[in-house]
Amino acid sequence: MSIPQQGGGPIERREQLADYIALGEKPRESWRIGTEHEKFGFLWDTLEPLPYEGPRSILAILEGLRDRFGWSELRESGKLIGLSRAGANVSLEPGGQLELSGAPVETIHDTDAETRQHLSEVAAVTEGLGIGFMGLGAAPVWGQDQMPMMPKGRYALMTPYMQKVGTLGTQMMYRTCTVQVNLDYASEADMVQKLRVALALQPVATALFASSPFLDGKPNGMKSWRAHIWQNLDAARTGMLPFVFEEGFGYEAWVDYVLDVPMYFVYRDGTYIDALGQSFRDFLKGRLPALPGEVPTLSDWADHMTTVFPEARVKKYIEMRGADCGPLSHLNALPALWVGLTYDQGALDAATELTRGWTHEQREGLRRAAARDGLAGEFDGLKLRDLAAETLTLAEAGLAARGHLDDRGADEAQFLAVLRDKVERGATAADDLLAKYHGEWQGELSRIYADCAY
Repeated sequence: MSIPQQGGGPIERREQLADYIALGEKPRESWRIGTEHEKFGFLWDTLEPLPYEGPRSILAILEGLRDRFGWSELRESGKLIGLSRAGANVSLEPGGQLELSGAPVETIHDTDAETRQHLSEVAAVTEGLGIGFMGLGAAPVWGQDQMPMMPKGRYALMTPYMQKVGTLGTQMMYRTCTVQVNLDYASEADMVQKLRVALALQPVATALFASSPFLDGKPNGMKSWRAHIWQNLDAARTGMLPFVFEEGFGYEAWVDYVLDVPMYFVYRDGTYIDALGQSFRDFLKGRLPALPGEVPTLSDWADHMTTVFPEARVKKYIEMRGADCGPLSHLNALPALWVGLTYDQGALDAATELTRGWTHEQREGLRRAAARDGLAGEFDGLKLRDLAAETLTLAEAGLAARGHLDDRGADEAQFLAVLRDKVERGATAADDLLAKYHGEWQGELSRIYADCAY
């Protein structure tokens, strides 16, 4: 979930909305990698989720990071709800999932170093408190009534709304974790090509990173319950976006899509004003019921853009959103996969050819197969394990072409080894966890906390 955005002043003409997206254009040498990951905190003695306040809490962790490691506070209504430092942010998901939104970095080696430093800092401030963190796509045991709510106005508005649309919206908010990467584009045409590849191959990422086969203390019938959730909530702002593949798609078509998504809120002077279900098009005309007579700013537009949740989305960069969180190797492999596919033109062109001609029905069918069956999924003759093997080959070549070496002389393709192993075995993290559950764990799911702890 996002923090309030800083977009700019009043919107005086509609063209500013597309111009805002175009501001994200960067020359290739300025492209960067922004990795985000969420994780579940818990108490080792009770295996319960972390509360917001108390001696062993989310607040204690935020204060410890602030005091010991030079992070600056982000507050809302007097409550500490996030931190910032050198282009990175630590923020809170609705159920207390702790998120690192990394600074824009140049290489996956930098991503690895940043993620390791963050986990080390979190371990330092939790030492002696009996607090752990684990990487999974969905909380395996906790019920919805056990999840705390973080003190953010955005979540107070979204929670009742999510209970009215789809069927699994509050599960998404409170009981899931993801890893995603934010990537740059050079031009409108570059954005279009990258977004099409991102959407088409998002089911491959979902299959490769599937790690949420449990819910409410038992197997849930899915390899990625998190992905299944996204297929069953608020169709107005989720999905595979078939219009992206239509001729003429570009910035203006993306603006039209976002304008048609019902609003959540307007942020004013530290307060979230309820605009649930209202229209940003009306806002542009000064006819928003929540703020009659007032027209939006570019900051309002930037905020509204954070309330659309398709499998990949555009702001002033492209977000890849289809993967479950997982172990440290996943946190590096996800950005490595997409950087390899999209930051080398040869790999991007090959990925475009691989997915060219797929229909919306095929893309959607693969999306659903990935959530249900992981790498064993298939639809209309397209097999996710085979597609994953081809996709990894392209990504490995793309990373090798980038030529960014670490101090041992290894390029960024090393971070894809964990995914290559999954393809060769035909087994995801979800498959491995289910094997343990039915085998050595003998159905005792409490053992997953130690197994998946960072």
